[in-house]
Amino acid sequence: MYRQEQIAEIIDLQTNDFVQKPSGVERTILSLIPQIDNFATIITGIRRCGKSTVLLQLMKKKWQEAIYFNWEDIRLAGFETDDFSRLYNEIAKRSIKVLFFDEIQLVNNWEMFVHQLLREGFKVFITGSNASLLSKELGTNLTGRHLSIVLFPFSYTEFCKLKELNYNLDSIENYMQIGGLPDYAKSGEKAILQNLINDILIRDIAIRYALKDIESLKKLTAYLLTNTACPVSANMLTTVIGLKSASSVLEYFSYLKNAYVVDFISQFSYSAKTQLRNPKKVYAIDLGLVNAVAFSFSDNKGRKLENLVFLHLRAKYNEIFYFKDKGECDFIVKEDGRILNAIQVCYQINDENFEREYNGLLTAMNYLDLTEGIIVTLNQTDVFNKDGKTIKIIPSFVFLQS
Repeated sequence: MYRQEQIAEIIDLQTNDFVQKPSGVERTILSLIPQIDNFATIITGIRRCGKSTVLLQLMKKKWQEAIYFNWEDIRLAGFETDDFSRLYNEIAKRSIKVLFFDEIQLVNNWEMFVHQLLREGFKVFITGSNASLLSKELGTNLTGRHLSIVLFPFSYTEFCKLKELNYNLDSIENYMQIGGLPDYAKSGEKAILQNLINDILIRDIAIRYALKDIESLKKLTAYLLTNTACPVSANMLTTVIGLKSASSVLEYFSYLKNAYVVDFISQFSYSAKTQLRNPKKVYAIDLGLVNAVAFSFSDNKGRKLENLVFLHLRAKYNEIFYFKDKGECDFIVKEDGRILNAIQVCYQINDENFEREYNGLLTAMNYLDLTEGIIVTLNQTDVFNKDGKTIKIIPSFVFLQS
């Protein structure tokens, strides 16, 4: 339990320290963050992807006065539900109506406190590093009173702004190697990524879900990051990882997805049962983590490029699939019930793979009744028109600007 003056001191110290920090590269997401009266705005994403910096950018852009409070502060390790009343008193004293709460889900019953603030006209912004940490609470007292948005690591264009690079072959290869996690992109210190993944596996997953078999969790994480852009099957992984059942593997999948380590897409089908039955393809949320953690005997540049395209699409769309029938296509993008794009990814088109890549995309276009399709390559450009269909070959550093 905290005394009133302790909470007052922490508010003042945290807020003053926060506003003195540099704003960094302005994030693209800034203009997309929902800001509606009587709704809490929830910003989620992998640890260390820049959520606090986005709050700072938002504060400096829109509000001269706001309160910042971070529950990961070691001085708040003993914060309890009863302390919310004293926190409320300190907020009320300052007559400030805009509140930024970092990692508030670390405290029990936080949603009741936020709900009260919303009822009294406060504007509340919240960050969280794990989707599952927020889901239960959001489904109770904040049902219908929150809007969520996911922040991803630096996009290619943000990375180029940070590093002052041009959009070209050199910068795309640099981005493919480094990834977009801000601390690592700035420093290049690999220990940052290794410590980050350990923090996520222990703090956001093992402790949260009371997992005893941490070794299997680490093995599965390394396997998934090594096999990015590949289909994965829970049944097959029971023997590879050593977990007892496919249901256990699926649970671990959900833990890693909710912690924003990896993401999965289903095979496209108009049947939900077929989508569930077929293997999903896995993608890393950041390629820096792949390069730091994965076990690999080759560079796998083709799969890394595919992963970059996935991240670009995932930042814009929620419904992404892969296509497999008589041919294969890497991505089908759907929004509001409508198919938008069919996109193939190939590191370099050559005589050996052209027919496979072209026909796989064309098969998907015919099946989905699309007139245009895209093949993203590292650094090639071309256009093919045939039978009313147009297929464009686009360099990756051009596509990732779209």
